[in-house]
Amino acid sequence: MALLKRTSLADIAEQLGISTSTVSRALSDHVGISEATKERVRQAAQQLSYRPNLLAAALRKGHSQTLGVIVPHIRGYFFPAVMNGIENVASQAGFNVMMCQSNEDVRREQQNIDTLLAAQVEGILVSLSATTHNELQHFEQVRQQGTPLVFFDRAADLADSSAVVLDDFQGAYQAVAHLIEQGCQHIAHFAGPQHLNTSRNRYLGYQEALRAHGLPANDDLVYSLPAMTHEDGRQGMEQFLNQHKPLDALFGAYAIPTVGALEVLHERGLRVPQDVALACFSNEPFTNMTHPRLTVVNQRAEQMGETAVRLLLQLLKRGPSYTPPPLVLKPELIVRASSLHKGW
Repeated sequence: MALLKRTSLADIAEQLGISTSTVSRALSDHVGISEATKERVRQAAQQLSYRPNLLAAALRKGHSQTLGVIVPHIRGYFFPAVMNGIENVASQAGFNVMMCQSNEDVRREQQNIDTLLAAQVEGILVSLSATTHNELQHFEQVRQQGTPLVFFDRAADLADSSAVVLDDFQGAYQAVAHLIEQGCQHIAHFAGPQHLNTSRNRYLGYQEALRAHGLPANDDLVYSLPAMTHEDGRQGMEQFLNQHKPLDALFGAYAIPTVGALEVLHERGLRVPQDVALACFSNEPFTNMTHPRLTVVNQRAEQMGETAVRLLLQLLKRGPSYTPPPLVLKPELIVRASSLHKGW
């Protein structure tokens, strides 16, 4: 099927036998154009299904009124919920949102940055890909061009950068302390990539909770998740059980692998929480549908998106010299049946 050609100002001008500039001024309700001509132009525009290029018009005025966002993926609940928060606040402030996915690939992330800069977005919000280590030149490029940049959730270790993050350390500490209070003594951990601030702080919070309660931090009970997938969680729990490691609880840095672990425990005939208690990040909807329902740390996804946009709007208003400290959101531990270990 042939695509219809987009109607231009020149098409309207040709039909009416007037200049393109006259058409443009008529549609802009310019005082120098007669009401009769304006009406003729409006009727022709409607007849030809003309749609103004709002982005081009905004760029001519020096503002695209568009914010760029890069997320690692839009699977699950967390990043879509963050996007909802971003779009709500951006829309209220009169901005459109252009979203890109890095698909956990630093090269794709670099391409996303190039795309957003070429689109002349007025600011960029980023959550790092899992494969972004020390390759931060593309973010330096953003700052060199004077485009405001705010990280959220997964933040780059970049001097004078702006970020909105959760207190992952405290969230992990609360979850592990809760497991210990339930009588658990041998708490395993599914750890994410340690170059990511989220994973690293959750691991450190896990270790500190053990130390604070007089328990050893046993590296044999830490499993490094290769890709934070459901299958990774299954493999991690299989490894713990096959090696007969002492285990009465698991704290997962991510929800999806923890569900994989839960499946293996059921298959092996182990009871949750009586034999192995479970807690994890984050409050994905499916964590409330498992049997038993999972105890989780709520990441406040929508609030993170809203806060990130508000911070970006402050940067736009106050200029490049404004470098606020990172904004840290407080976590919330939601206790459910998977961790109520003793007496259940």
